[in-house]
Amino acid sequence: MRQAAPLFVLLLLALALRGPDFGNPIIHTDEQYYVLVGARMWHGALPYIDLWDRKPIGLFLIYAATQRFPGDGILAYQLVALLFAVLTAWAIGRAARLAGANAAGALLGGAAYLVWLPLLSGRAGQAPVFFNLFMAVGAVLLLRLPVLARAGATRAILLSGAGACLLAGLAIQTKYTPAVEGALFGLAHLYYLHRAGARGRVMLGAAAVWLALGLAPTVAALGYYWHLGPAAFQAFWYDNFASIVARGAYSYPPDLTARRLAGISAQLLLPAICAGVAVKRGWHGAEVRLATAWLGAALVPFVLLGVYFDHYALPLLPPLLTLAAVTFARHRRIALAIVAAGLTVFAVEAAIRPDDAPGVRALARVVKTNSGDECPYVFIGDAIVYQLADACLPTAYAFPSTLAYAPEQGATGIDEAAEVRRILSRRPPVIVSASRPLADWNAQSHAAVAAALARDYRPVFSTPRHDYRAIVYLRNDRTLRR
Repeated sequence: MRQAAPLFVLLLLALALRGPDFGNPIIHTDEQYYVLVGARMWHGALPYIDLWDRKPIGLFLIYAATQRFPGDGILAYQLVALLFAVLTAWAIGRAARLAGANAAGALLGGAAYLVWLPLLSGRAGQAPVFFNLFMAVGAVLLLRLPVLARAGATRAILLSGAGACLLAGLAIQTKYTPAVEGALFGLAHLYYLHRAGARGRVMLGAAAVWLALGLAPTVAALGYYWHLGPAAFQAFWYDNFASIVARGAYSYPPDLTARRLAGISAQLLLPAICAGVAVKRGWHGAEVRLATAWLGAALVPFVLLGVYFDHYALPLLPPLLTLAAVTFARHRRIALAIVAAGLTVFAVEAAIRPDDAPGVRALARVVKTNSGDECPYVFIGDAIVYQLADACLPTAYAFPSTLAYAPEQGATGIDEAAEVRRILSRRPPVIVSASRPLADWNAQSHAAVAAALARDYRPVFSTPRHDYRAIVYLRNDRTLRR
């Protein structure tokens, strides 16, 4: 019962933080698309073939699993994400105990995770909300290594390495960036296996098995698409790997990148200071060094990607708060003040955040009512409109920014503007756009849509969306139905 108490406290906190968002379909644009893909998979659509994206198949399988519950799938994915967040917070507490925190410090570390998630756009189901659980449980295995090595427990280390690498493999099939952390887990287990007295042959065998386990989920995905045929495999390969390199050709403006990084740094400043204190003091020696190495491994992809969207910092939270919890255990009042400060920022952001969800649901009703049996086109806006309107998709590139904005131009493997012109040639009954762009235009795509809207469409509905308006355009030969 005593072991369950922290988990219950974390669950109550997560419900308090996330409950107001339950049923909100527009928490984040990425999640809208994941819901759409997950739902369409039950109707035979396959990622990379029928719906384009570069996220690994594991993420879409998680979302697909949530879409078998009653309703529109919004609440279901949010509840599953809450469960993952709570279990991750609990695992952070377990890792913190191994790193030297007491029970109170560990609980505060887990609570801080739940508070800081929404501060970095982790209010619901961003990919790290899911894969952080795999990495945090793997880190619990990682931080047990010094004790196991001192006891000469080679068998336990062999099993621990297998578990940690398999967990990392599952995380990699949710997003590819945890590969660096997975490599650390494997190398650390090899090091401590050697410290425990294992011979070279055992270490080589362990390395091979652990590597195979880490790669197994990705190899399984590759094998499935290979089985579907050359075209399917090529689509999988390009979307998952080649397109990432192609997208790197776009550079965000330096001032925008600097502002993003400054915002993330400000959000993480207090936990980072506490983590730094734990590292500097060297409390609990080897375990703290391992947690520090884990944080370093999580930082590598964050820095290398270099775009600094706030949700890209979510993988930093588990190692950062594991270390911070060690300091929390020794300075409880400071810890409580830091968590209270995070809660204050959360409350302020929640209070000033506009509630645009009813407007988007109303927009989706207009789209549904006026589309008939034809496919509408969401050029700019919320991909979830397709799902809420129960509409067919006019393109495999249904994530609006893919065809509309410059960051994806040349990275999809097609001529994006030509795809927009193809969609427009089918004369969609309804086009959803916005009062302003949300990123740099793909100029050719924008020109095609602007010309079509001016020639063949009229605005019939608009609703506020943060600092712009979402607009429904109806084809001129159609009568508005309400």
